[in-house]
Amino acid sequence: MSKERLDVLLVKRNLIDTREKAKRLIMAGQVFSENERLDKPGVKVDESIPLTVKGQLPYVSRGGFKLEKALQTFDVSVENKIMVDIGSSTGGFTDCALQNGANLVYAIDVGYNQLDWKLRSDDRVIVRERTNFRHVEQSFFDKGLPSFATIDVSFISLKIILPVLKTIAQNGTDVIALIKPQFEAEREQVGKKGVIKDKKVHVEVLEKIISFVENEGMMCKNLSFSPITGGEGNIEFLAHLYIDEIVDISTPIMDKIPDIVKEAHDTLK
Repeated sequence: MSKERLDVLLVKRNLIDTREKAKRLIMAGQVFSENERLDKPGVKVDESIPLTVKGQLPYVSRGGFKLEKALQTFDVSVENKIMVDIGSSTGGFTDCALQNGANLVYAIDVGYNQLDWKLRSDDRVIVRERTNFRHVEQSFFDKGLPSFATIDVSFISLKIILPVLKTIAQNGTDVIALIKPQFEAEREQVGKKGVIKDKKVHVEVLEKIISFVENEGMMCKNLSFSPITGGEGNIEFLAHLYIDEIVDISTPIMDKIPDIVKEAHDTLK
């Protein structure tokens, strides 16, 4: 019996449109052969095996679930807002924002040709590829300054992104930032394959980021953990930040960090 890659076979059978979508659905645990979950896109399977897709993802990538949780948990709205999606990649955050009523999204990424075609062809999305956010200015936002922002970046610290965001955002801007400890911790704190498993390191990273936010004159309103892990199973965290001329930085969020980290480990490990 001949064999084929699982992601390729799903497309051949017209169960999913593209290999990229197939990969995302497989990794999200949505593909089954009878009662067996198949979660490796590259695994070779018999071409005759039964395959079932349990439900299409509501967003173009799993990233949409991160913003979905943030909007619900933090009780914040993107409706009628102009948003900047920093590190847009495939567009999960952008897709979720549009489905929740955003008027316009600037999708910014240093990469090229990653944004899903569904979003690339949407008039509400301003595609800004091959763009390093560190170098943007207010004039870059020719359709209006953002009043909502999302950040999902890799291999760079939020400490580099946030000061720039503060210079271009409107007063009263809500920010949903994904805190990735593997890119914020000291090198010696990061384990094999770039994975951090130590709760103490997670607590330390979160404390440092929140302190930085407050020192920059921004506010951390709330904190939680991402509903899905990052690369290699890294636990990541969601922060609701706020930019305004005057903010109250005397929030008790620091006291909640150990409990949030514990809940994240109990839930995701």
